Amino acid sequence: AMGHNVVFLVAEADAGAFATAAAAARDRDYIPAELEDQILAATKLLGPGESDTIEFTAPTEPGDYEFLCSFPAHLFAGMRGVMTVE
Repeated sequence: AMGHNVVFLVAEADAGAFATAAAAARDRDYIPAELEDQILAATKLLGPGESDTIEFTAPTEPGDYEFLCSFPAHLFAGMRGVMTVE
């Protein structure tokens, strides 16, 4: 059924384009292979009652780095945010 993840993107990434491509990547848990170079870190796709932990070093380049749930339509439903590096 429905899953959730958190995908942190590089500053230059277009979150909308990433989410659109992700919708067609069902066999890869909604992580499009052609855009993997735009990912800083990501959790696995999680179902009810599941959890995951990720650790990563934030970029040193100041800027805004979007994060989102790449499950189809979740970005557009508001499952997104911004990590600001100063």
